Amino acid sequence: MNSSWWEIKIRNVPDLEDTIFWHLQEFGCKGSALIQDDGIWYIKGYMPKIDVNEAQLDILSNTIRNDFDGQEFDFSYESMDDQDWSSSWKDHWQPMEIGQKMVVYPAWIDVPPECDRHVIRLDPGSAFGTGVHPTTQLCMEALERQLENKNQPLTMADIGCGTGILSLTARLLGVEKIIATDIDSLAVRATHENMEFNNIDNIEVFQGSIDKVKEVNSEKFDGIVCNILAEIIKTMISDMGTIIKPQGWVILSGILVTQAEDVKQILQNNSWHITAYNSKENWCSIEAQKI
Repeated sequence: MNSSWWEIKIRNVPDLEDTIFWHLQEFGCKGSALIQDDGIWYIKGYMPKIDVNEAQLDILSNTIRNDFDGQEFDFSYESMDDQDWSSSWKDHWQPMEIGQKMVVYPAWIDVPPECDRHVIRLDPGSAFGTGVHPTTQLCMEALERQLENKNQPLTMADIGCGTGILSLTARLLGVEKIIATDIDSLAVRATHENMEFNNIDNIEVFQGSIDKVKEVNSEKFDGIVCNILAEIIKTMISDMGTIIKPQGWVILSGILVTQAEDVKQILQNNSWHITAYNSKENWCSIEAQKI
């Protein structure tokens, strides 16, 4: 391990969150996290000092600043040693119980034998889908509701699967077959790795979006989960109606509370009945059933 690290700290703006994580990933950060300091949310990234210098960090700052387009921008970095870097990860990423049935464990922590929840174990090097983010929690809780007392074999599409955490959740809650897609090849790889790490099968993972789901699966699904950005979700809603069974369900998140009404209206215009709305912080999830 390298002798020291850069800790990069960026004040989070919810509608730019995915973009910030993407920039850190492209920069080569070995881990990233969404954390709260004194009531303010920040995204932190960690990079070995041997790999980059301060001039390159300044270039990263200017690159991300361009995406803020006049919004408040707060970017800083500082040096930290190995011990501080390791403990920082462990401070930010502890086991997290979600809903009534699930718990997410970091890879380095042993699961106690008395644990009575479904366990998902993940490596925290992934930027998305660690269970920390409100949208991930909202979707996992919604999956519990949708799958409660449903004993027949079910199929599901996970569009924008990220680390695969929602697909893993659905399998543990009883969904028999899942098609998962993501436009990012790194997300596809992460989902495969997390399936193997958790000894979970019957999830088929492809690079692409809803068009790829149509291409690889001719049968309609019982459910769809999609946790990406609202503006992208809105363009997919009409296509979602073509891959879902009558009375099938959809769980949508990655939606800011201020964007919810627009998404609901598009769903209703496409013959979906809104069945649930929940929110955490600035984010919300919408559940609907196909009419």
